[in-house]
Amino acid sequence: MSPTRFASEHKVIYWGTIVILVGLVVTGLIRYESVKTSNQTLSKANQLQEELVKAGYPSPDTDTIERLLGTDGGQVCEDPGDALKTALWKIQQANGATGPGMRPVISDSKAVGAERIVLQVYCPDQVDEFDEAVAELDTDDTVRR
Repeated sequence: MSPTRFASEHKVIYWGTIVILVGLVVTGLIRYESVKTSNQTLSKANQLQEELVKAGYPSPDTDTIERLLGTDGGQVCEDPGDALKTALWKIQQANGATGPGMRPVISDSKAVGAERIVLQVYCPDQVDEFDEAVAELDTDDTVRR
């Protein structure tokens, strides 16, 4: 049997091997990116947890932080000084009554501080904009510990 005849008879095997190898390479690259992303997510979540504990907040669950904030801060970093978000935040800082009894309250400083820490870890370029947006808010130590 000549070498050229052998190669032509087994062409399907060669092409099948090439397709399988290319598929394995693509799968490996995709999985590598996934592991790399999950390592970054875990690193950011651990950093946030450390910063929050250092600032006196209770230790949050890193699994929850990973799911909510990912690697880029998710919703928290999407224009944190946005007027609608600020308005909704102000409404949520009310006394809990409805109708004519609803009144704004002075929010606790720690509530604003927690979001600032999240911004410092996930999107430090947004901290100045956030500080400007909340500068006019009245905050104080209103929650008894």
